Amino acid sequence: MRLVMLGAPGAGKGTQAKKIADKYGIPHISTGDIFRANIKNGTELGKRAKAYMDQGALVPDELVVDLVADRVKQADCEKGYVLDGFPRTIPQAESLDAVLKDMGQKIDHAINVEVPDENIVKRMSGRRACVSCGATYHIEHAPSKKEGICDRCGEALILRDDDRAETVKTRLSVYHEQTQPLIEYYGGQGCLEDVDGTMDMEEVFAAICRILGE
Repeated sequence: MRLVMLGAPGAGKGTQAKKIADKYGIPHISTGDIFRANIKNGTELGKRAKAYMDQGALVPDELVVDLVADRVKQADCEKGYVLDGFPRTIPQAESLDAVLKDMGQKIDHAINVEVPDENIVKRMSGRRACVSCGATYHIEHAPSKKEGICDRCGEALILRDDDRAETVKTRLSVYHEQTQPLIEYYGGQGCLEDVDGTMDMEEVFAAICRILGE
């Protein structure tokens, strides 16, 4: 079972990807994890990726695809995997398809977690984080007992720059321009499944499990 998770930043696709991986016993693969593992292990691909990252530059598509291709060829991916955060663009998806075709494989399901932009802005701008211990809260859904103070260590909570409404709107704009076309791409392949991401987290997961055939 080879899956691609689609959805805007903040839609909750990463959370669902981890739950799918746990339930079905397949690896949850994110590009961030792949980068970190290759850099830590000092691989040739990792050194090349680090050179770009150290300059603050984006890692080129060709190298990202090589890193993902190397990961999905590993033994633990034999029964499948969940790709989270990749592909991000049509060229990446086409390159991934070419790699998988050479391996005699294909993507079985592309799960699109749908959440309206306004919900995502509200969801992310309500997040609060403790810089001291890393605990996270939400002013509506999971507030701290005392407003602005971490329950765990008593330090002040902050609104991270990444979660500010203006930043979230910018990220959503990039998503709609670059990544949303993947919905049409996988729809054309007949493997796209839409899930209502505004539901409770467990309800979203149950809907995905029904698609995958529990």
